[in-house]
Parts: sequence; C-alpha cells; structure tokens
Amino acid sequence: MNARFDAIGMVVSDMAASVAFYRRLGLSFPEGAETQGHVEAELPGGMRLMLDTEETVRSFHARWRPPSDGGRTSLAVRCDSPAEVDALFADMLEAAGARAELKPWDAVWGQRYAVLLDPDGNGVDLFAPLPTGD
Repeated sequence: MNARFDAIGMVVSDMAASVAFYRRLGLSFPEGAETQGHVEAELPGGMRLMLDTEETVRSFHARWRPPSDGGRTSLAVRCDSPAEVDALFADMLEAAGARAELKPWDAVWGQRYAVLLDPDGNGVDLFAPLPTGD
C-alpha cells in the first residue's frame, strides 16, 4: 500500500463567494467555477483544494448538515514578509469583504500573524517569519 495525502476538501455555502475569496488569496480555479457544485485548485506541491457546495454534498449524503457553530477548518497562507501579511490582510478586508478574526500582530513564536474568516467562517491564517536580530 502506498497511500499519500492528496487534497483538502471543504463544503461551502456560496461557491461564488468562496471562489472569489480564495482567488484573491492567489489560488487558480477554472473559468466558470463560480457556478459549479465541485471545483478544485492545485496547490503548491501538487495537492489540491476541493470545494463542494452544500447541495452537492447533500446529493450523495442526504443526512449531511453544515456545522451549526461556524467553520471547523483552518488553512494557512505563508507570505514573503511581515509587510505582506499586513497588506494582504487589509486587501482581503477591503476588496474581498473578508472578516477579521485576529488582526496582524508579532507573535511570540517569531511570526507576523493574522487570521481571516472565509465566507463560511473557516479560519485562514496569514503569516511570515519576523526578521531575526542576527
């Protein structure tokens, strides 16, 4: 047996809003993805992010219901610099209508760190290493 981790799947309530959100973060979805029930974007290293609408999931799992207490998934986006964390955070709030979970700050573990919420309330961490005092 040679199993390998291949994809991250998320159920979304609004495909158009989710595709727009993740495109703004740099992912590439096929043309017309906004109207599909299932879409995929290739991630660095060959993994994929798969989005399925609630309706699509219900079509093969009739008893499925979305979580009642918000998102249960968190994704992380590495930025090139602390300034990019700040700029991307601001851009996502202003241009993409994202919600802020945690404003950018210098974390004790040595990263500029912030958390956005996607349209379904899933956390999306933005981070970059802080400069060292070397």
